[in-house]
Amino acid sequence: MYLGLDLGTSAVKALLIDGDQRTVASATGELEVSRPHPGWSEQNPADWIAAAEIAVGTLKAAHPKELAAVRGIGLSGQMHGATLVGAAGEALRPCILWNDTRSHREAAALDADPRFRAITGNIVFPGFTAPKLAWVRANEPKIFAATRKVLLPKDYLRLWLTGEYISEMSDSAGTAWLDVAGRRWSAELLAATDMTEGHMPALVEGTQAGGRLRGPVAARWGMGGNVVVAGGAGDNAASACGMGTVRPGDAFVSLGTSGVLFAANGAYLPNPESAVHTFCHALPGAWHQMGVILSATDSLNWLAGIAGRDAAELTAELGDTLRAPTGVSFLPYLSGERTPHNDALMRGAFAGLAHQSDRAALTQAVLEGVAFAFRDCLEALRAAGTKLDRATAIGGGSRSRYWLGAISTALGIPVDIPADGDFGAAFGAARLGLIAATGAEPLEVCTAPATAATIEPDAKLAAAYADAYARYRALYPAIKGALN
Repeated sequence: MYLGLDLGTSAVKALLIDGDQRTVASATGELEVSRPHPGWSEQNPADWIAAAEIAVGTLKAAHPKELAAVRGIGLSGQMHGATLVGAAGEALRPCILWNDTRSHREAAALDADPRFRAITGNIVFPGFTAPKLAWVRANEPKIFAATRKVLLPKDYLRLWLTGEYISEMSDSAGTAWLDVAGRRWSAELLAATDMTEGHMPALVEGTQAGGRLRGPVAARWGMGGNVVVAGGAGDNAASACGMGTVRPGDAFVSLGTSGVLFAANGAYLPNPESAVHTFCHALPGAWHQMGVILSATDSLNWLAGIAGRDAAELTAELGDTLRAPTGVSFLPYLSGERTPHNDALMRGAFAGLAHQSDRAALTQAVLEGVAFAFRDCLEALRAAGTKLDRATAIGGGSRSRYWLGAISTALGIPVDIPADGDFGAAFGAARLGLIAATGAEPLEVCTAPATAATIEPDAKLAAAYADAYARYRALYPAIKGALN
């Protein structure tokens, strides 16, 4: 048996698979985000441990024999979070999360240093880890001085599981401290933020062993000794492993809290000017590119909260048949935006509202706005030299056929729906746990699921969607100009 632990923004998910990669069971432990100031987003690292205990405890209660047979654990996690650890391994403050934008000034200052783009292949985004440490240095100097290690969220969970300070390439590539081509920490970039390699965890590949489960935790979960904990992956690379998106040309579109258009690459192909992320993949000798939007299902959930309806109720009102855009446009920039604007201060907007703009029209506009944000990502990937012919849909929002139809039509490519099953980040993490524990060939393990259905672009609405996308594209400079 093999266990995947995915530390997300809203929950820790535990997923148990057998040696044939069949899902045995899954469970979750819920998490909450603290937003003490505008633009801030934090979590208490102790809550991650508590949520993991709940999730695995639920599995133990229902499947004690299967959990006892676990030989490998894989980790996946939300990327970019700054977890500052003191000399005794304690968290010194709440973790500053991926969607926290307080360090936008520090990010701009680091990005102005040409070494960062040259070595990392990426813009220094406000959500990345390095500018957060620059912010802590300037605003919380005592905390900065007490910091002995900086860990990404899943690697803090690893510290609790194994007692080891270890990370891996895919997650570390999102810190702005990694030499992404060389797959090693850059002493030069660390020094630019008054850090050293001593502040960093050791690095392994995602398929390699990254520690072994501590005895007390193994005993509490009813596991034996010598349980391998794999290097694991950042959440998007883990999802790619779960989906089999590991060969050049493979792609997926993820409709989660944030949105990702992910393309696997067999070589390092940076183009930071396009605001595309170029990161190491979880598999050795592989990289990937991503266009990232910060508020995907978050946008629909925001509207659901305003409307007093469940998100599924809102999308159900539209049915499954794609409608022509109504003229109402929505910019999904509730937390700023990464690809293609790299703008932490921009905020969302509706435009084109009229007396007849009812709840369904607003829902439709939100779904289309997110679809057009993915179109922005596609154009940025193309500018970076990546060609995509189709993509597979994953994430909670992919349950809406209407939304997938809007995305397919906005992108102009087919979107595949995988056969029933859980192929997300927790499954990918479990696969990495299997590889690390058994030495299996990664490409033989990380295969793609069968396709249950394919959503084709709606040719009849192509022109209407093109016009709506043009309106969408015109809104950002107009509103940005009004805000500045």
